[in-house]
Amino acid sequence: MKLLKYIKNIKDFKFKKIIIIRMIIFILVFNTSPDIIAQWEPDVRLTNAAGDSYTSPNNAWCVAASRDTVHVVWQDNRDGNPEIYYKRSTNAGISWGADTRLTNNSAVSTYPSVTVSGSPPLADVHVVWTDTRDGNDEIYYKRSTNAGVSWGADTQLTNNTSSSFDPSVIVSGSLPMAYVHVVWTDERDGNLEIYYKRSTDRGISWGPDTRLTNNPVFSYAPSVSVSGSPTTGVVHVVWMDNRDGNYEIYYKRSTDAGVSWATTDTRLTSNSAQSWYPSVTVSGTVVHVVWMDNRSGLYDIYYKRSTDGGVSWGADTQLRGSYNFSKFPSVTVSGSVVHVVWEDNRDQNYEIYYKQSTDGGTNWGADTRLTYNSAMSRFSSVSVSGSPPMADVHVVWSDYRDGNSEIYYKPNPTGNPIGIININSEIPKDFRLEQNYPNPFNPKTIIKFQIPNSSDLKLIIFDILGREVKSLVNELQDAGYKEVIWDGNDKNGLSVSSGVYFYKIEAGTFTDIKKMVLIR
Repeated sequence: MKLLKYIKNIKDFKFKKIIIIRMIIFILVFNTSPDIIAQWEPDVRLTNAAGDSYTSPNNAWCVAASRDTVHVVWQDNRDGNPEIYYKRSTNAGISWGADTRLTNNSAVSTYPSVTVSGSPPLADVHVVWTDTRDGNDEIYYKRSTNAGVSWGADTQLTNNTSSSFDPSVIVSGSLPMAYVHVVWTDERDGNLEIYYKRSTDRGISWGPDTRLTNNPVFSYAPSVSVSGSPTTGVVHVVWMDNRDGNYEIYYKRSTDAGVSWATTDTRLTSNSAQSWYPSVTVSGTVVHVVWMDNRSGLYDIYYKRSTDGGVSWGADTQLRGSYNFSKFPSVTVSGSVVHVVWEDNRDQNYEIYYKQSTDGGTNWGADTRLTYNSAMSRFSSVSVSGSPPMADVHVVWSDYRDGNSEIYYKPNPTGNPIGIININSEIPKDFRLEQNYPNPFNPKTIIKFQIPNSSDLKLIIFDILGREVKSLVNELQDAGYKEVIWDGNDKNGLSVSSGVYFYKIEAGTFTDIKKMVLIR
């Protein structure tokens, strides 16, 4: 079934002709044997208008991806007042369509959040935002049922005389059944509380507002994620809350797809400092939360996880040391690979940084600086498309390098990642080199192998003339079942042409060679 899936994916990849030179950044992952290579491509400017264009803070993702289609939303004041805009790429971020204006009124439309379900061309794209057209802040919703080609009417989700703002949206399931979940901050009760709403029919109709918090202080900036099937899924919500005298991170879940909720809130942080702006994501039963925290005297990025679906939680993990200010982290996950981005002023101005864990949050690699300019880069969002280890990572943010705030984008087509991955805890009985899959492929393929004991191992790509194209592995390896990705680039980071290639393994006295075909 995996082979059929990847063969199907090839049809979507044939049009790709990546001709740019990719940046190569080495990320050392703690307690794993090899260096893992992740290749971040150049920054892409998505907007070019006289007004400022802004992404939302970290509780709302401004980027979502399904296979090769990437969806980006932002607020834009090119029209004299802030409106919601949308843009998409249908080839994994290589080229982009025109800006699409999603709102059109004389009021203020801000803080959009986007999510996607299904596969192009029939994917549903769901967008929520804050809108003042009714005289106060309300939550509005809009969807596309054809992967962003056209859009339906605006739908007002809240209706009260107080402010409802800063929504976050996620979808569970796929077509024809998908549940859409929205959380936001609401002051209808005299103070800021967290509210929730869902649609069980892909956004056509909506259930009532559900109040998730009930305390006399501020509950603010919720983030939502979901795991499991649409009808029985577990919905996870985190937010910042000052009921304890200072802002702490709180968590709540529903185990029946949003019908009912836990009777008690779970406090995830406990210190005398401020813990702000959490972001949550989930893969299976592993829930990942990041936030900004000044317990060290400066704002740092912290991480926490639950491995049992939110029942219990591990210790806080500081993801970076105290430099200056690290703010507004955004997190996503694909399988066991966790991706975090944030803004950081260690370089005397705010730049976007990235960090990755390849083992579900147990260990973390080094910080990777994604932006390099003398202006500010802020409010980053991260998304992943594809399945590990073949996934692409997509990052968007607001950037001032052009004199005003514009939207920028950066992809990593090897974000899940190039390098050796242990895929089984058992010890094999003999040496073996598997046939790569998919085969033919474009642009990436997986090579699996097994070694029964610790060995000096080489895994090298050759062309049809016997010339070395790339060395994937050349070091001592422990025993185990392993896999590695080749992304169709040579040792200089340049894309190689279509053709027949060979990969050869040498481990101790064991040697084997297999053939593969790259189709551009």
